[in-house]
Amino acid sequence: MHHESGRRHRAGETPPVEPGVPIRLGERVWRVTCTNAGLMTGPGTNSYFVGEADHWVLIDPGPADPKHLSLLQRAAPGPIRQILATHTHPDHSPGAAPLGQLTGASLLGRLSPHPHGQDPSFRPERELKEGELLTLGRRATLQVLHTPGHASNHLCFLLEPDGLLFTGDHIIQGSTVVIDPPDGDMSAYIDSLKRLLPMDISAIAPGHGTLITSPHQALCGLLAHRLTREGQVREALSAQQPASLATLVATVYADVPASLHALAERSLLAHLLKLETDGRARRDGQMWLAAH
Repeated sequence: MHHESGRRHRAGETPPVEPGVPIRLGERVWRVTCTNAGLMTGPGTNSYFVGEADHWVLIDPGPADPKHLSLLQRAAPGPIRQILATHTHPDHSPGAAPLGQLTGASLLGRLSPHPHGQDPSFRPERELKEGELLTLGRRATLQVLHTPGHASNHLCFLLEPDGLLFTGDHIIQGSTVVIDPPDGDMSAYIDSLKRLLPMDISAIAPGHGTLITSPHQALCGLLAHRLTREGQVREALSAQQPASLATLVATVYADVPASLHALAERSLLAHLLKLETDGRARRDGQMWLAAH
Protein backbone atom coordinates (compact mmCIF):
# COMPACT_ATOMS: atom_id res chain seq x y z
CA MET A 1 0.00 0.00 0.00
CA HIS A 2 1.27 3.51 -0.78
CA HIS A 3 -1.33 5.80 0.79
CA GLU A 4 1.12 7.37 3.24
CA SER A 5 4.23 7.74 1.07
CA GLY A 6 2.58 8.76 -2.19
CA ARG A 7 2.30 12.42 -3.16
CA ARG A 8 -0.98 14.21 -2.41
CA HIS A 9 -2.07 17.48 -4.02
CA ARG A 10 -4.59 20.17 -3.18
CA ALA A 11 -7.84 20.49 -5.10
CA GLY A 12 -7.41 22.53 -8.27
CA GLU A 13 -3.78 21.60 -8.73
CA THR A 14 -2.54 19.68 -11.75
CA PRO A 15 0.01 17.28 -10.25
CA PRO A 16 3.21 17.08 -12.30
CA VAL A 17 4.40 13.77 -13.70
CA GLU A 18 6.98 12.21 -11.39
CA PRO A 19 8.13 8.85 -12.80
CA GLY A 20 8.43 6.21 -10.11
CA VAL A 21 6.35 8.16 -7.55
CA PRO A 22 2.69 7.32 -6.78
CA ILE A 23 0.56 10.46 -7.14
CA ARG A 24 -2.94 10.74 -5.70
CA LEU A 25 -5.18 12.54 -8.18
CA GLY A 26 -8.47 12.24 -6.30
CA GLU A 27 -10.55 10.20 -3.92
CA ARG A 28 -10.68 7.27 -6.31
CA VAL A 29 -7.58 7.71 -8.49
CA TRP A 30 -3.81 7.23 -8.16
CA ARG A 31 -1.25 7.61 -10.95
CA VAL A 32 2.07 5.78 -11.21
CA THR A 33 4.30 6.75 -14.14
CA CYS A 34 6.84 4.31 -15.50
CA THR A 35 10.45 5.45 -15.93
CA ASN A 36 10.31 4.73 -19.67
CA ALA A 37 10.51 8.29 -20.98
CA GLY A 38 11.31 8.59 -24.68
CA LEU A 39 10.32 9.90 -28.07
CA MET A 40 7.15 7.82 -28.23
CA THR A 41 6.33 7.82 -24.51
CA GLY A 42 6.97 11.42 -23.46
CA PRO A 43 7.66 11.54 -19.70
CA GLY A 44 6.69 7.86 -19.42
CA THR A 45 3.62 5.63 -19.55
CA ASN A 46 0.95 6.39 -16.96
CA SER A 47 -0.64 3.55 -15.00
CA TYR A 48 -3.80 4.42 -13.05
CA PHE A 49 -5.37 2.80 -10.00
CA VAL A 50 -9.09 3.50 -9.98
CA GLY A 51 -11.57 2.33 -7.37
CA GLU A 52 -12.53 2.43 -3.72
CA ALA A 53 -12.36 0.31 -0.56
CA ASP A 54 -11.52 -3.26 -1.51
CA HIS A 55 -12.20 -3.00 -5.26
CA TRP A 56 -9.50 -1.43 -7.45
CA VAL A 57 -8.72 -1.73 -11.13
CA LEU A 58 -5.41 -0.89 -12.78
CA ILE A 59 -5.56 0.83 -16.17
CA ASP A 60 -2.50 0.27 -18.39
CA PRO A 61 0.13 -1.54 -16.31
CA GLY A 62 2.76 -0.41 -18.80
CA PRO A 63 5.80 -2.38 -19.96
CA ALA A 64 6.89 -5.58 -18.24
CA ASP A 65 9.59 -3.72 -16.35
CA PRO A 66 10.33 -5.49 -13.03
CA LYS A 67 10.90 -2.22 -11.13
CA HIS A 68 7.66 -0.71 -12.41
CA LEU A 69 5.66 -3.86 -11.67
CA SER A 70 7.13 -4.02 -8.17
CA LEU A 71 6.22 -0.38 -7.59
CA LEU A 72 2.67 -0.99 -8.81
CA GLN A 73 2.27 -3.81 -6.31
CA ARG A 74 3.52 -1.62 -3.47
CA ALA A 75 1.46 1.39 -4.60
CA ALA A 76 -1.86 -0.44 -4.91
CA PRO A 77 -4.41 1.35 -2.65
CA GLY A 78 -6.23 -1.96 -2.17
CA PRO A 79 -6.75 -5.34 -3.82
CA ILE A 80 -6.30 -5.21 -7.62
CA ARG A 81 -9.38 -7.00 -8.96
CA GLN A 82 -8.98 -6.23 -12.67
CA ILE A 83 -6.25 -5.03 -15.02
CA LEU A 84 -7.51 -3.03 -18.02
CA ALA A 85 -5.61 -2.20 -21.20
CA THR A 86 -6.59 0.84 -23.27
CA HIS A 87 -4.77 -0.89 -26.16
CA THR A 88 -1.99 -3.37 -26.76
CA HIS A 89 0.99 -1.27 -27.83
CA PRO A 90 4.21 -2.38 -26.08
CA ASP A 91 4.40 0.59 -23.70
CA HIS A 92 0.89 0.00 -22.30
CA SER A 93 -0.06 -3.66 -21.86
CA PRO A 94 2.94 -6.08 -21.49
CA GLY A 95 2.91 -5.68 -17.70
CA ALA A 96 -0.61 -7.12 -17.57
CA ALA A 97 0.26 -10.81 -17.87
CA PRO A 98 2.97 -10.97 -15.18
CA LEU A 99 1.05 -8.64 -12.83
CA GLY A 100 -2.09 -10.70 -13.31
CA GLN A 101 -0.20 -13.81 -12.28
CA LEU A 102 1.21 -12.06 -9.22
CA THR A 103 -2.10 -10.57 -8.05
CA GLY A 104 -4.76 -12.91 -9.41
CA ALA A 105 -6.44 -9.98 -11.15
CA SER A 106 -8.37 -10.69 -14.34
CA LEU A 107 -7.21 -9.07 -17.59
CA LEU A 108 -9.76 -7.12 -19.64
CA GLY A 109 -9.41 -5.30 -22.95
CA ARG A 110 -9.64 -5.94 -26.66
CA LEU A 111 -7.45 -7.65 -29.23
CA SER A 112 -6.29 -6.22 -32.55
CA PRO A 113 -6.56 -8.08 -35.87
CA HIS A 114 -3.22 -6.56 -36.90
CA PRO A 115 -0.27 -8.22 -35.08
CA HIS A 116 2.40 -5.73 -36.16
CA GLY A 117 3.49 -3.52 -33.27
CA GLN A 118 1.17 -5.22 -30.78
CA ASP A 119 1.85 -6.94 -27.47
CA PRO A 120 1.42 -10.68 -28.15
CA SER A 121 1.40 -11.52 -24.42
CA PHE A 122 -1.91 -9.77 -23.74
CA ARG A 123 -4.71 -12.32 -23.59
CA PRO A 124 -7.84 -10.87 -21.96
CA GLU A 125 -10.14 -13.04 -19.94
CA ARG A 126 -12.83 -11.47 -22.09
CA GLU A 127 -13.07 -8.60 -24.55
CA LEU A 128 -14.73 -5.44 -23.30
CA LYS A 129 -17.73 -4.10 -25.20
CA GLU A 130 -18.75 -0.57 -26.10
CA GLY A 131 -20.98 0.92 -23.41
CA GLU A 132 -20.24 -1.75 -20.83
CA LEU A 133 -20.21 -0.60 -17.19
CA LEU A 134 -17.61 -1.88 -14.73
CA THR A 135 -18.71 -1.48 -11.12
CA LEU A 136 -16.12 -0.20 -8.64
CA GLY A 137 -17.36 -0.77 -5.12
CA ARG A 138 -20.70 0.81 -4.24
CA ARG A 139 -20.37 4.35 -5.54
CA ALA A 140 -18.44 4.39 -8.80
CA THR A 141 -18.43 2.87 -12.28
CA LEU A 142 -16.20 2.86 -15.35
CA GLN A 143 -17.96 3.18 -18.68
CA VAL A 144 -16.18 1.44 -21.56
CA LEU A 145 -15.84 3.51 -24.74
CA HIS A 146 -14.46 1.92 -27.90
CA THR A 147 -12.36 4.67 -29.52
CA PRO A 148 -10.54 3.25 -32.56
CA GLY A 149 -8.11 5.39 -34.51
CA HIS A 150 -4.69 5.29 -32.87
CA ALA A 151 -5.31 1.55 -32.58
CA SER A 152 -8.27 -0.50 -33.76
CA ASN A 153 -8.74 -2.00 -30.28
CA HIS A 154 -8.35 1.27 -28.38
CA LEU A 155 -10.59 1.88 -25.38
CA CYS A 156 -11.22 4.88 -23.15
CA PHE A 157 -12.78 4.60 -19.69
CA LEU A 158 -15.09 7.21 -18.16
CA LEU A 159 -15.17 7.26 -14.36
CA GLU A 160 -18.55 8.20 -12.90
CA PRO A 161 -19.62 10.16 -10.96
CA ASP A 162 -16.27 11.99 -11.21
CA GLY A 163 -16.36 12.57 -14.99
CA LEU A 164 -12.67 11.70 -15.38
CA LEU A 165 -11.83 10.17 -18.75
CA PHE A 166 -8.86 7.80 -19.06
CA THR A 167 -7.71 8.11 -22.66
CA GLY A 168 -4.59 5.98 -23.11
CA ASP A 169 -3.10 7.19 -26.41
CA HIS A 170 -6.35 8.47 -27.87
CA ILE A 171 -5.53 11.84 -26.29
CA ILE A 172 -2.17 12.60 -24.69
CA GLN A 173 -0.94 15.75 -23.02
CA GLY A 174 1.18 18.21 -24.97
CA SER A 175 1.43 16.35 -28.28
CA THR A 176 -0.38 14.41 -30.98
CA VAL A 177 -0.12 10.67 -31.57
CA VAL A 178 1.00 8.78 -34.65
CA ILE A 179 -1.79 7.13 -36.64
CA ASP A 180 -0.10 4.10 -38.19
CA PRO A 181 -2.09 2.12 -40.80
CA PRO A 182 -3.42 -0.49 -41.13
CA ASP A 183 -4.24 -0.73 -37.41
CA GLY A 184 -4.32 3.06 -37.17
CA ASP A 185 -7.16 4.74 -39.05
CA MET A 186 -7.50 8.51 -39.44
CA SER A 187 -11.21 8.45 -40.29
CA ALA A 188 -11.91 6.36 -37.20
CA TYR A 189 -9.66 8.57 -35.08
CA ILE A 190 -11.46 11.77 -36.04
CA ASP A 191 -14.85 10.12 -35.52
CA SER A 192 -13.73 8.87 -32.09
CA LEU A 193 -12.67 12.39 -31.10
CA LYS A 194 -15.98 13.86 -32.28
CA ARG A 195 -18.05 11.39 -30.26
CA LEU A 196 -16.44 12.66 -27.05
CA LEU A 197 -17.37 16.31 -27.65
CA PRO A 198 -20.92 16.18 -26.21
CA MET A 199 -19.95 14.02 -23.24
CA ASP A 200 -19.82 15.41 -19.70
CA ILE A 201 -16.08 15.09 -19.05
CA SER A 202 -14.48 16.97 -16.15
CA ALA A 203 -10.84 16.17 -17.00
CA ILE A 204 -8.71 13.82 -19.08
CA ALA A 205 -6.20 11.40 -17.60
CA PRO A 206 -3.93 10.60 -20.56
CA GLY A 207 -1.59 7.69 -21.13
CA HIS A 208 1.33 10.14 -21.25
CA GLY A 209 1.61 13.48 -19.48
CA THR A 210 -0.34 15.36 -16.83
CA LEU A 211 -4.07 15.74 -16.28
CA ILE A 212 -5.83 17.78 -18.96
CA THR A 213 -8.24 20.04 -17.08
CA SER A 214 -9.87 21.69 -20.13
CA PRO A 215 -11.09 18.59 -21.96
CA HIS A 216 -13.43 20.28 -24.44
CA GLN A 217 -10.72 22.75 -25.46
CA ALA A 218 -8.25 19.87 -25.88
CA LEU A 219 -10.68 17.91 -28.06
CA CYS A 220 -11.46 20.89 -30.25
CA GLY A 221 -7.74 21.64 -30.58
CA LEU A 222 -6.93 18.09 -31.66
CA LEU A 223 -9.75 18.04 -34.20
CA ALA A 224 -8.69 21.41 -35.61
CA HIS A 225 -5.08 20.27 -35.88
CA ARG A 226 -5.96 17.05 -37.72
CA LEU A 227 -8.33 18.77 -40.12
CA THR A 228 -5.81 21.55 -40.78
CA ARG A 229 -3.21 18.90 -41.58
CA GLU A 230 -5.70 17.21 -43.89
CA GLY A 231 -6.14 20.52 -45.72
CA GLN A 232 -2.36 20.80 -46.10
CA VAL A 233 -2.27 17.30 -47.60
CA ARG A 234 -4.93 18.26 -50.14
CA GLU A 235 -3.06 21.44 -51.07
CA ALA A 236 0.23 19.58 -51.48
CA LEU A 237 -1.44 16.93 -53.65
CA SER A 238 -2.95 19.56 -55.93
CA ALA A 239 0.38 21.35 -56.30
CA GLN A 240 2.72 18.37 -56.69
CA GLN A 241 0.72 15.50 -58.15
CA PRO A 242 1.59 12.81 -58.78
CA ALA A 243 3.62 12.71 -55.58
CA SER A 244 5.26 10.06 -53.43
CA LEU A 245 4.92 9.86 -49.66
CA ALA A 246 8.50 11.12 -49.30
CA THR A 247 7.76 14.18 -51.42
CA LEU A 248 4.53 14.95 -49.61
CA VAL A 249 5.91 14.52 -46.09
CA ALA A 250 8.65 17.09 -46.77
CA THR A 251 5.99 19.64 -47.69
CA VAL A 252 3.11 18.79 -45.36
CA TYR A 253 5.33 18.23 -42.31
CA ALA A 254 7.84 21.00 -43.01
CA ASP A 255 7.19 22.16 -39.42
CA VAL A 256 8.41 18.82 -38.06
CA PRO A 257 12.16 17.99 -37.77
CA ALA A 258 13.39 15.81 -40.63
CA SER A 259 14.47 13.21 -38.09
CA LEU A 260 10.78 12.60 -37.35
CA HIS A 261 9.61 12.39 -40.95
CA ALA A 262 9.61 8.58 -40.96
CA LEU A 263 7.01 8.67 -38.17
CA ALA A 264 5.15 11.56 -39.76
CA GLU A 265 4.94 9.56 -42.98
CA ARG A 266 2.74 7.01 -41.21
CA SER A 267 0.22 9.68 -40.20
CA LEU A 268 0.49 11.18 -43.69
CA LEU A 269 -0.46 7.81 -45.15
CA ALA A 270 -3.40 7.68 -42.74
CA HIS A 271 -4.56 11.10 -43.99
CA LEU A 272 -4.22 9.98 -47.61
CA LEU A 273 -6.20 6.81 -46.97
CA LYS A 274 -8.96 8.90 -45.37
CA LEU A 275 -8.97 11.21 -48.39
CA GLU A 276 -9.11 8.17 -50.67
CA THR A 277 -12.14 6.87 -48.76
CA ASP A 278 -13.69 10.35 -49.00
CA GLY A 279 -13.13 10.38 -52.78
CA ARG A 280 -10.61 13.23 -52.63
CA ALA A 281 -7.38 11.33 -53.40
CA ARG A 282 -6.37 8.31 -55.45
CA ARG A 283 -3.35 6.08 -55.89
CA ASP A 284 -1.37 5.23 -58.99
CA GLY A 285 1.10 2.60 -57.87
CA GLN A 286 3.29 4.25 -55.23
CA MET A 287 2.20 7.76 -56.25
CA TRP A 288 -0.72 9.81 -55.00
CA LEU A 289 -2.96 12.23 -56.90
CA ALA A 290 -5.86 14.50 -56.07
CA ALA A 291 -9.20 13.07 -57.14
CA HIS A 292 -11.48 15.45 -59.00
